[in-house]
Amino acid sequence: MMNVEAYIESLRRQKKVVYFMGERVDNVVDHPAMRPHIHSAAVTYQLAHDPQHEHLAVATSHLTGRKINRWTHIPQNQDDLVKKAMMLRVAGQMTGTCFQRCVGMDGLITLYTITWEMDRKLGTTYHERFKKFLIETQDRDYMTDGAMTDPKGDRSKRPSEQHDPDLYLRVVERREDGIVVRGAKMHQTGAVNSHQILCMPGMAMSPAEADYALSFAVPGDEEGLVYIFGRQVNDSRKWEGTIDQGNAKYGVVGGEALIIFNDVFVPWERVFMCGETEFTGPLVDRFASYHRQNYGACKSGNLDVLIGASASVAEMHGISKASHVRDKLAEMAHMVETMYSGALACSYNCSTMACGVAFVDPLLANVSKANTARYYPEVTRLAQDLAGGFVATLPSENEWDNPEVSGYIRKYYSTGEHADPLDRFKMGRLIENMTGATPIIECMHGAGSPQAQKVVVQRSIHWKEKMGLAEKIIHPD
Repeated sequence: MMNVEAYIESLRRQKKVVYFMGERVDNVVDHPAMRPHIHSAAVTYQLAHDPQHEHLAVATSHLTGRKINRWTHIPQNQDDLVKKAMMLRVAGQMTGTCFQRCVGMDGLITLYTITWEMDRKLGTTYHERFKKFLIETQDRDYMTDGAMTDPKGDRSKRPSEQHDPDLYLRVVERREDGIVVRGAKMHQTGAVNSHQILCMPGMAMSPAEADYALSFAVPGDEEGLVYIFGRQVNDSRKWEGTIDQGNAKYGVVGGEALIIFNDVFVPWERVFMCGETEFTGPLVDRFASYHRQNYGACKSGNLDVLIGASASVAEMHGISKASHVRDKLAEMAHMVETMYSGALACSYNCSTMACGVAFVDPLLANVSKANTARYYPEVTRLAQDLAGGFVATLPSENEWDNPEVSGYIRKYYSTGEHADPLDRFKMGRLIENMTGATPIIECMHGAGSPQAQKVVVQRSIHWKEKMGLAEKIIHPD
């Protein structure tokens, strides 16, 4: 398994084509816009070498019997799913933000199961291909970018009906030695600092859309790949200083990028679906359940940090014993633990698929994500309420080094003889960082927007059965 240093050095060896703010980025490792996200992803490697947490972060491969990073593991039982959720909360507590490796992890799990089912029904050899790819991923401890979301174009039209056929990733050529693909994947968390890209269809495809029923893997620096790194609110602070970033080491969410596939060649041994449209719907649904399991865990870990910052500021302000403050902190904790309980519930209430892989309860996983999307913004609102208006009006961190005004800053941002005004300043920036637009939008739409979870709930609940329960009550024997 890689350690932090090995992970970072492995990224230096890659030759990705990355653009940011109109310029080519030659070195993603040391670029100030990308470095915090690399630090956050590196925590997934740190945990595996931490004696306190290796029981969560290290697993035994069911394929090789070797010790591997849990981020590359295929869950075999309830314990694996529970430890996955626990690991995510710990990583969230350590970083206070997204550590980016979850989508790839869930893509590996999902494709392991889907390729098994395709081979059994269709007589294909996708599963054997995928197992070889998976063993390499486990042995080398690769970080995988799970690429599912297409640009989509006009949402009222099917992929095959778009004015531009490239708005969904597709096959443009089938050759004896592989395929050529064209299109893009959007909102790709951790893409510029992943070792490989694992693509999956983003929706159920019709029989007429075989060219879009596509799954494959390519190295992150494969010829024809172009990354366009996204901007975030206040991201210029990353190259202006440290305190004003709020979370200088780990950044804000996952450093998302648009990935362009300019006629990228994929050898057959790295193709795991090519035209099998009947399996696209199950793939998307299954992936969504695994990924929605995560949000109640990782976001609760993030919000543990925010609750701590809010409680610290309340103490600095001398209001920590006020009943309304304690009530708001308790409400924040209540919502966070509700989020986490959903992640645990869908893990404990699991089942085992025919291929031997443990599967979360899909209904509870979707409920957990729906709760997270609802409660996360409310927790951030309460944090802003408790912190007060000073968070929105803080001057630049440079004023602390400005001899003309630094004395005034220290004097007037002081709240008591035992409260360090600089710590208050830093906590204010952290709260600003964690409650801004970017993390709230990511929590809302990551792993699918709330309406997607409602659709699953609507079709999963046995409505007639519930009506029957009521009937029995009003018509007792």
